Parts: sequence; C-alpha cells; structure tokens
Amino acid sequence: MEGLGFSRELRLLTPSHYSRIFQEPARAATPVFTLLAKPNDVGHPRLGLTVAKKRCKKACQRNRIKRLARESFRLNRHKLDNIDIVLMVKTGVDEQSNEELTKQLNKLWRKVNERCKPGAPKPKHHKKRPTNKKPKK
Repeated sequence: MEGLGFSRELRLLTPSHYSRIFQEPARAATPVFTLLAKPNDVGHPRLGLTVAKKRCKKACQRNRIKRLARESFRLNRHKLDNIDIVLMVKTGVDEQSNEELTKQLNKLWRKVNERCKPGAPKPKHHKKRPTNKKPKK
C-alpha cells in the first residue's frame, strides 16, 4: 500500500512546473477556490499552492489554508489520476471555517479530475475584454 505522506515528489516545485499548467488548463472553481489542472507523465498527482497576500492578509490565515489544502490533497490523492494541480484562492477564503473549506476542496478534487480525463471537453479560450483606453497620438 502506498503511504499517505506529502513528500517532495508530490509537489510542484519550480516556476516551469507552474507555467506549464497556466497554459490551457482544465478549471474547476467554487466561491473561494480555483483549481487549474493538466495531465502529467510523472506517474502520480502533484499539487502547487498559491495563496496570495492580496487575497488573504494575515500569514496565520494563509498558513491555515495551505495546511488544509495539503491535508485534503494528501487524503484524496489516491483517487486522482496523474495530474498537476495549482490551487488559487479568492477573496473571502479567510472567513470560511475549516469544515467548509475541506468540503469545497473534496468536491473540487473530483471535479478537476473528471475534467482532465482523456475524453473530457477541452477548455474554451477566453477572449480578453476590450479596454476603454483611447489610442495614443
């Protein structure tokens, strides 16, 4: 049986790991989390966390959210395919209880795993919004 640890090989460590996922990812979201994912070829799922100070001001709250996300991933990784996942937070995440955050994360792992399967529909390209700036003369 595989261990339930969260070793170094289960993490996204370098900027190149992250940048690969930001190009045409499968997305899943709740009011406080956004998951971006892409299949990988390393043989197991990997997780990267981005908890911005802009979204969650206090370091203790950022650390709490990261702890909850790592624990949830650790307990659910055996259900996931070989995918790389980047978890991002939205404003208001620090106001949620641990139980609510864990519930949302458990739902998101399943959702993003389904969207990364080989037959799943490809993500649509988002068009950039037009800006209202006047051209320079």
